[in-house]
Amino acid sequence: MSGGLDPRTRMLLEAPIVPTLLRLAVPNVLVMVAQAAAGLIETYFVGKLGTDALAGMALVFPIVMLMQMTSAGAMGGGIASAIARALGARRRADADALVWHAIVIALGFGLVFTLALWFGGRWLYTLMGGTGAALDAAMVYSNWVFAGAVLVWLFNSLAAVIRGTGNMAVPANVTVIGVLMLVPLSPLLIFGWGPIPGMGIAGGALALLVYYAAGTLALWLYLRSPRSLLRPVLATLQLRWPLFRDILRVGVVGAVSTVATNLSIGIATALSGHFGAGAIAGYGTAARLEYLLVPLVFGLGAPLIAMVGTCMGAGQRERALRATWAGAALAFVLTEAVGLAAALFPRPWLLLFGSDPAMLEAGTQYLHVVGPLYGFFGVGLVLYFASQGAGRLLWPVLGNIARLAVAGVGGWLALRWGGGLAGVFAAQGVALVVYGIVIASAIAGGAWFGRVGWPRTTRGLLRRVAQA
Repeated sequence: MSGGLDPRTRMLLEAPIVPTLLRLAVPNVLVMVAQAAAGLIETYFVGKLGTDALAGMALVFPIVMLMQMTSAGAMGGGIASAIARALGARRRADADALVWHAIVIALGFGLVFTLALWFGGRWLYTLMGGTGAALDAAMVYSNWVFAGAVLVWLFNSLAAVIRGTGNMAVPANVTVIGVLMLVPLSPLLIFGWGPIPGMGIAGGALALLVYYAAGTLALWLYLRSPRSLLRPVLATLQLRWPLFRDILRVGVVGAVSTVATNLSIGIATALSGHFGAGAIAGYGTAARLEYLLVPLVFGLGAPLIAMVGTCMGAGQRERALRATWAGAALAFVLTEAVGLAAALFPRPWLLLFGSDPAMLEAGTQYLHVVGPLYGFFGVGLVLYFASQGAGRLLWPVLGNIARLAVAGVGGWLALRWGGGLAGVFAAQGVALVVYGIVIASAIAGGAWFGRVGWPRTTRGLLRRVAQA
């Protein structure tokens, strides 16, 4: 059955599910934490510039994360899924060619982000509640960060290419080394030292771009080396629509889900703006913990994309489903533990970024209300990644749209009815519950294999899998 397959693909198809998933996920989770630390390092040092700078970064951060999540999670998931399915189906030439298609997609989307935020950034941040010095800081940071959007897209796309082969180690190592480089570079460019002038908030953005540029170069050199399973040589540079479609049919639909996630946080930022810059800074700082969960769950979701995609490509649908539920259980435990810790001890987290009383009060309120519900977010997100591997993203998108509707309408009603910040945050918490339940219920009902039928037993679901 597995003759002719490389050892890594054979492992995804035949090795015990939970040990394999853990073996791939544990180092990947640690590395994703390191990547999230890149943003936290930046926030820590920018916080030393004052509340206005911190509020300005809070305005831009949802859009930066939109780009990150679109390039790494949505389109990156489409890239990894397409490569995994090609390798599982033993279409090695297509897998090689998909590398170039991924690069072209990264260049195109990176340019779109640059132009959109250069020309529309001020309007967007004003709409989100930015005014005065906070808005000025947001514009400086935004213009610098999005000048290098192509670098972010290339880095995440090449990392997705490598993860699609089941190799989590190389992107992990590159990320860790990059973060170690960022630790001294960020304060150096923000505050200056000796002959190097301080650039303020712009220095944080430039340090981040240097990190992505160096990482992109390292990933490309690996792909060109004999150690790489894929071979992106010029002979495979033949662009074909079916291969673009194989990536985009997962990536574009996933991007809709990612936009909905970030719109939920963007709307909450705008609603918080009714209570001043301190509330924006507090919510934005506290919500960074939710964003920290994204790379945490992605650390588990990336190997799940590879495992589910390879199994689906090889026709092993039952194994793909078992791997999915194992991943969901692990994600719930991981994210719920973080959420409960944050709800019980919010101030140590918030004090990392500032001591403004209004910021601390708003951030504490958010973590008390929403933190205990983070487990539902973890389940929904990891099932989204598994659905990318399966190439079936309708219900994850619907789950995210339901989250957006509950967060937006609920938050607006909370303000209208005098619920204050606590009411706005309560709407965000209910939205996370809806998100997780909608997606889990749909997959349990057989959404990957036809119409949702809500089978009452595992046997009933497996029978539908076999029939599909």
